[in-house]
Amino acid sequence: MTEPHGLTPQETFALTRRVTLYSVATAGVLVTIKIAAWLASGSVALLASTADSGLDLLASLTTFFAVRYAAAPPDAEHRYGHGKAEGFASLVQAGLVFASAALIGQQAIEDLIHPRPIADGAWALAVMGVSVVLTGVLIAAQSQVLKKAASVAVSGDRAHYAADFASNLVALAGIGLAAFLGLNSLDAVAALAIAALLLWGAVGVFREASGQLMDHELPDEVRAQIVALMTKDPQVTDVHQLRTRAAGPYVHIQMHVDMDPKLTLEAAHKAIVAAEKRVLDAFPAADIIIHADPRGRAEPHGGAFAETHAA
Repeated sequence: MTEPHGLTPQETFALTRRVTLYSVATAGVLVTIKIAAWLASGSVALLASTADSGLDLLASLTTFFAVRYAAAPPDAEHRYGHGKAEGFASLVQAGLVFASAALIGQQAIEDLIHPRPIADGAWALAVMGVSVVLTGVLIAAQSQVLKKAASVAVSGDRAHYAADFASNLVALAGIGLAAFLGLNSLDAVAALAIAALLLWGAVGVFREASGQLMDHELPDEVRAQIVALMTKDPQVTDVHQLRTRAAGPYVHIQMHVDMDPKLTLEAAHKAIVAAEKRVLDAFPAADIIIHADPRGRAEPHGGAFAETHAA
């Protein structure tokens, strides 16, 4: 689960906008040069990598538009904002990776049965070398963004390209061995390894995206931090019914707090606003709802997710 960071939605959007644009540009360049190299060499490993890069371009475009839509402010029809668009984009990425792995695996098996020699292996190796460098630079840029901003879409894109980086290295080894040692079957074996790496990466992307779409709770340490910030004021003696979830760059937090029943409404309101500000200082992209209960006199609340006496 991607942890929230201490950036405003505007700061997060500025970072994700730049890195997704670079992702699209990188994928476009890789598709172009790999198509040219595959036509010249006929390498099935290179064909596998080309197909993967084509789906990378589609996935990067999906992420490019998703982070922009997710950053749109709440409107009358989406009062919780549009942050889950990032989760949907990650699911699309996972589906594309699964499809890519299936196509690559099918082609690799066919080539194992009917191996073909590699032509212009040096040209193919040069292209794969460029792919490794460009993909590595992109992953480094995405990692820097994720250290500062929480984005499940960028995280999914990075996982996708990390698998791509590994697949490029495998393809590089397979093409080299096939072209210069005459071991043509290794080209197809490399393609099968690429398919396996892609499947592994797709599972990770799917798990993270589904966690956000299913409103998975924030990590325990984050929840503990929220409770500590709320109870820093001795007037707030307990936090219960704490519910948290992430939606793209946003974090939604709701809770009940116990307070002295002798406090005036104005005094209780002032203490709650101060507590809310403490949480917002740590999580500027948070949407917070706080319900005050009179300590020792509150009845369990009803509703679809009613709290019990035991809770």
